[in-house]
Amino acid sequence: MGVTRQKHAKKIMGFYKHNFQFREPFQVLLDGTFCQAALRNKIQIREQLPGYLEGAAQLCTTRCVIKELESLGKALYGAKLIAQRFQVRNCSHHKNPVSGSTCLLSMIEDGNPHHFFIATQDQDLSNKVKRKPGIPLLFIIQNTMVLDKPSPKSLAFVQKLQTNQLVPEYQKQSIVELKEKEGLVKQEGEKRRKRKRAGGPNPLSCLKKKKKKTQEGQEPSAEKKKRRKRKRNR
Repeated sequence: MGVTRQKHAKKIMGFYKHNFQFREPFQVLLDGTFCQAALRNKIQIREQLPGYLEGAAQLCTTRCVIKELESLGKALYGAKLIAQRFQVRNCSHHKNPVSGSTCLLSMIEDGNPHHFFIATQDQDLSNKVKRKPGIPLLFIIQNTMVLDKPSPKSLAFVQKLQTNQLVPEYQKQSIVELKEKEGLVKQEGEKRRKRKRAGGPNPLSCLKKKKKKTQEGQEPSAEKKKRRKRKRNR
């Protein structure tokens, strides 16, 4: 493994860890084309990939990918055997299997909440993945696995985050769930109601009170004056 390639991967992994909260074990979704390329180039995915990503990795696929490889017959029999060794993630196509690329795209919808990597040699699938922010893309070239650089979509997304113009959907949902769990949603409602009820004193009532005070204060002074006149008369 070249030092330059390893530094390249480390820098990209730092980008996804910092900006999209990717953590070990890394979830890597593989399709049939990636398995076939690994077989042809004699790449041991399970042994080599964790070292390249510098962290534990869970290799997985879907039933649709395996079904697709089975339908292609003997030509991709070896790729099917490789895919069957990986964990099978549940997809929404139990009754009606779809193509491997369609299935993998469905697994990264809604902001990729499960933090999947996509490993594929399918150029059309790669282009569609790059249109979604925060999806690391793996492919094989010249007998080596390569982690693609962040797409323009991912870079633009991060720039918006840094300027506080955008919050990821999964973060919005987690914030709402945390507020409900801690009871903060109710507290905020109570605070707003209290603010509406609270009000300053009525200015008219203040004026009336002041008049009463002045009258009360004048009465004893008037009595004093009368007493003084009486004393003088005497």
